[in-house]
Amino acid sequence: MNVLLQKFKEVIIAVLPITIIVLILNFTAAPIGTELIWKFVIGALFIIFGLTIFLFGTEIGVQPIGQLMGSTLAKKRNVWLIVIFGFILGFLINAAEPDLQVLARQVGIVTGGDISQLSIIIAVSIGVGILVMMGMLRIIFGVALNRLLTILYMLILVLGIFSPEGFLGISFDAGGATTGSMTVPFILALGLGISSTQGGKKSEEDSFGLLGLASAGPMIALPLMGIIFRTEIVSDSLTNAAMEYKSIFHSFLYEIPPVTLEVTMALLPLLIMFFIFQGLYFNLAKKEVFRILKGLLYTFIGFVLFLVGVNAGFMEAGSAIGYAVAATGNNVLVATIGFFLGFTVIFAEPAVYVLNEQIQDVTSGHIKKPVILYTLSIGVALAVMLAMLRILIPTIQLWHYLLPGYIIAVTLSHYAPTLFVGIAFDSGGVASGPMTATFILAFAQGVARAVPGANVLLDAFGVIAMVALTPLIAIQTLGLVYERKSGKRELN
Repeated sequence: MNVLLQKFKEVIIAVLPITIIVLILNFTAAPIGTELIWKFVIGALFIIFGLTIFLFGTEIGVQPIGQLMGSTLAKKRNVWLIVIFGFILGFLINAAEPDLQVLARQVGIVTGGDISQLSIIIAVSIGVGILVMMGMLRIIFGVALNRLLTILYMLILVLGIFSPEGFLGISFDAGGATTGSMTVPFILALGLGISSTQGGKKSEEDSFGLLGLASAGPMIALPLMGIIFRTEIVSDSLTNAAMEYKSIFHSFLYEIPPVTLEVTMALLPLLIMFFIFQGLYFNLAKKEVFRILKGLLYTFIGFVLFLVGVNAGFMEAGSAIGYAVAATGNNVLVATIGFFLGFTVIFAEPAVYVLNEQIQDVTSGHIKKPVILYTLSIGVALAVMLAMLRILIPTIQLWHYLLPGYIIAVTLSHYAPTLFVGIAFDSGGVASGPMTATFILAFAQGVARAVPGANVLLDAFGVIAMVALTPLIAIQTLGLVYERKSGKRELN
């Protein structure tokens, strides 16, 4: 009960800043109406209770499963076993990720059904499955993370040059969306479980990086799909649909059934795999099995409440505020609000807390949670601000940010401490979770609707990609600072 209460306090502190900003905007520069603001407040309450229960559930349910599976596969030292289960685990967990379901549904609408939701989910999940498998093999055979990342991002940049217009933003957005609240705790725990068998400093360094590698899967799979199908994503069909708001109670009631189904599909593969591993390898005592199942139940309840709050309350408010702010014609105001929203939204991302807990545990408290959290916040704030400038200034293209950004990130990976490289690339996926995929993306779409000549889909899409990029640079820079300070202490 004490743990649950502590997480409740942390979540209130996390969600409060963005709630206050939205309320201030509603009563000053961007009024969005009584009905929408009430939906936002109710959504915030759903998020607070949901996130508290979710985090408690993942701690006693999802994370132990991932660690047990990872350590079991590593101890077997059977390459084919790792290849098969690595791919299956990566594919199944990702295929049921709610964030990916939302993005895939949007892509299906954009292309008028030419590329279906199912085909996007399958392509992205195959990419993630292959990269999770490669990441597990990397840890087992001691392949340097920065070398593998260099090769992968060189391939991604080449594919980006040849992929059709519109696929660049969708592909990089998928890289962020695929590492959502369900995928993150499991893959982080999976990496920790595998690395724990290595021992020593190598175990600490290899605890991170698997999630970052998984994020690269969609960035390879979707451009390949675009090149094969040669489909141009230029439709603006979401513009009018995004303006159709539902009543307060109808919005929340409407979201409960599909969200419940999405979360069920997210947890069901994990539950099945747990029972398979329990029968073949784990042989846990009934008390331990019951504790894990109880954790999965908490995760289910919390996840449903969280996503209902985000979808029914935060998304519509984000879109309306984006439109209202941009309609003022004050570009400086739009960019400034984007910065502050980016800074605060990261505090409400559930997976960020999962990552921070693991960082503090693995490093025995040497890297404090607030340091990583505020570094991420600054990076995401800059990302959202730059994304707003791209919408406001037609000459700025997404690749103007992504190309130099990823070149800098990959270059830093050869100089930053190995531990920080893994944390950085994991953070890129963690930062772009359900809050970013809904509230920030909705805010960007609202801005794009109000800016003359802007295309909602081509200009608003890509904001998740920006959010996933900046932590790579910010965290590795932090690592260089840590290394320099440590060196000075040793000299003294």
